[in-house]
Amino acid sequence: MSDDDFKLVDWVHFERSRAELGAGFIRILSYFREDGAKSVAQIEEAMHDQNTAALVLPAHTIKGEARQFGAEPLAQIAELIESTARLCVESRRFPDELVPEVVELRKLFSRTVDLFDRATNPLLTRAPQGFGRKVGNQDFGRI
Repeated sequence: MSDDDFKLVDWVHFERSRAELGAGFIRILSYFREDGAKSVAQIEEAMHDQNTAALVLPAHTIKGEARQFGAEPLAQIAELIESTARLCVESRRFPDELVPEVVELRKLFSRTVDLFDRATNPLLTRAPQGFGRKVGNQDFGRI
């Protein structure tokens, strides 16, 4: 894992959640993946439709679920979207300034889910291997 991977997820918190949730951990993590994907899509749709109120609930959902698994950078962006949208609902304006955060939210969510998958699926962490010799078609005299 790279240094960036350690910045995206608090792995101590992640492992603590894994231990506390026990057998239900993978199921709850799958809810995060499904709910998060839906929430990101709802946030993007709300931005496209300029529907400020529709930003609040999906951002709140991602925020809480991300914090449960130690994905604080994802939670912080979701919290910024949620809190800004709440203020804009009260002042009756659309938060155009959130466009960069919404774009970043999708990237960060995808990267976080990828990291979670690698941490929970040993098949994703294995390097591809051949049987008994290096795999490839680049032997001497072959192209």
